[in-house]
Amino acid sequence: MRGWWQDLTDLVLPAECGGCGRPRAVLCPECRAALTGAAPCRVRPEPEPSGLPVVHAAAPYEDAVRAALIAHKERGALALAGPLGTALAGAVRAGVGEGPVLLVPVPSARRAVRARGHDPARRIALAAAGALRRTGTPARVAGVLRQRRAVADQSGLDSRQRLDNLAGALVVAAGSDRLLGGGAVVLVDDLMTTGASLAEAARAVRAARDAWALVSAECGAESRAKEAVRTRGVTGRAGSAGVGDGLRAAVVAAAPDSFQINRN
Repeated sequence: MRGWWQDLTDLVLPAECGGCGRPRAVLCPECRAALTGAAPCRVRPEPEPSGLPVVHAAAPYEDAVRAALIAHKERGALALAGPLGTALAGAVRAGVGEGPVLLVPVPSARRAVRARGHDPARRIALAAAGALRRTGTPARVAGVLRQRRAVADQSGLDSRQRLDNLAGALVVAAGSDRLLGGGAVVLVDDLMTTGASLAEAARAVRAARDAWALVSAECGAESRAKEAVRTRGVTGRAGSAGVGDGLRAAVVAAAPDSFQINRN
């Protein structure tokens, strides 16, 4: 595991550009342009897993962008969280527009976090929330998702195998479901390839929100019933209609072919 002095050294004196290896640069201008130089786009994997929310990505997963994500995730280049978070913030804005937003990172497996010494998606999400707040968008991060069972290493698995591997693997932590109401919820990750992880995260969040809504509705019905008795049958105004689940997803990068969403 990395020592604290290594983390501090990376933050203050980056050894090389995370994209191309140029000395003494967290991310050189050319690699930064590859990451954030184009407008974020909606992306869609093929095949698209059931339940996948609308996803926006900042850049294709190739060349300098791929190198930067790997350097941050696997080599502990923690200073890259800043530019990667800025890119993620752009993808979040493209998906939800204005208004408060709750970023929910897709969690890494515990063993991967221990091996790397950090959780890449959570670190980038925190950087993205800071970037959003600096530009006037209220944003916070809620690490509410947990793995409730072990999953196999995803590398080498195809789309179907990844879906089977992750099915039912995530759950919203007990008592955290109330955090998911009242605004736009955006699932965030560093990378989308097949969409299996985001689809499973969306399933877990929707299940928690549905359960919370049911409890709230039952409590509301009980309160309305008591009020009706107290006022001799005057029940008051009806509640507002639902406006959809408001669930979106954003990633720093996605597979290049997922940018071609207008397929025949």
